[in-house]
Amino acid sequence: MDRTPPEIAPILVVDDDVDLCDLLIEFFGQHGFTVRTAAWGDEALKIADAEPLSLIVIDIHLPDISGYDLCRHLRSHRRTHETPILFLTERSERGDKLHGLELGVVDYITKPFDMEELLLRVRNAIYRATYIPPINPVTELPDAPALDERLSALLNEDSHWALLMVAVSGLEKLREIAGFVAADEVLRAMALILRQAAKDEEFIGHLTPESLVLISTPERLASIRGKVEMRLKMSIDHFYHPNRFVDGEPDYLRFSAAVLTYTTGKYADPELLKQALIANAETLAQ
Repeated sequence: MDRTPPEIAPILVVDDDVDLCDLLIEFFGQHGFTVRTAAWGDEALKIADAEPLSLIVIDIHLPDISGYDLCRHLRSHRRTHETPILFLTERSERGDKLHGLELGVVDYITKPFDMEELLLRVRNAIYRATYIPPINPVTELPDAPALDERLSALLNEDSHWALLMVAVSGLEKLREIAGFVAADEVLRAMALILRQAAKDEEFIGHLTPESLVLISTPERLASIRGKVEMRLKMSIDHFYHPNRFVDGEPDYLRFSAAVLTYTTGKYADPELLKQALIANAETLAQ
């Protein structure tokens, strides 16, 4: 089955091997894809910021930064935090693959590779991102596109809605100190706290990788917010290193929350609604 969408944004290949890039431009062009190329990580970020991309292929070893660091930058930007990323590498060590998967890389292929195999992997990754509702692998909650659909429906229905956003900052610092698993535990805890406060029929999804939104009603929101904020405050010490006070480690994790209801204003589209949520966020006292 041909899984190439009829209208598809360009693929970005980030590799300093000029001959390989030329080969990929020609090969993928024969199969209906447009390919942009970049030899440097900084150049790749500029291209990714300038236009939508359907998929990004990154060589781990770049002249200016590592492919891992480039992936982190791409995942931190709103335009590319959901874009499928595939890593190219000359090594096949298990540790390298696990590192990439922790960063949200969807696939891994080792050089030298078969062009037809690469084509299939690219098509499958784009198909999954385009047609299968994305689920965050850490929280197992719907990702941003699903939230956008729900918000659009709310605005079109003119229903009596209420939104609670909870977010965490400081995860990058936690990853540096305690690793990816520790940071993931914070996100899982946030998701669990919201799940336990929500009814089965109420939607919870990601606004960004580090923020969640619960869609409820104004009547329920006051009690939900109180329970959620209390549990977030109670949980925060659990995520720090046990000796942080002895080591003089500062408080770097911060939870924040925001509430919007249908009475707080008129919103023409989901993007304005999300911007209002972010603007209204208040850091929870610790």
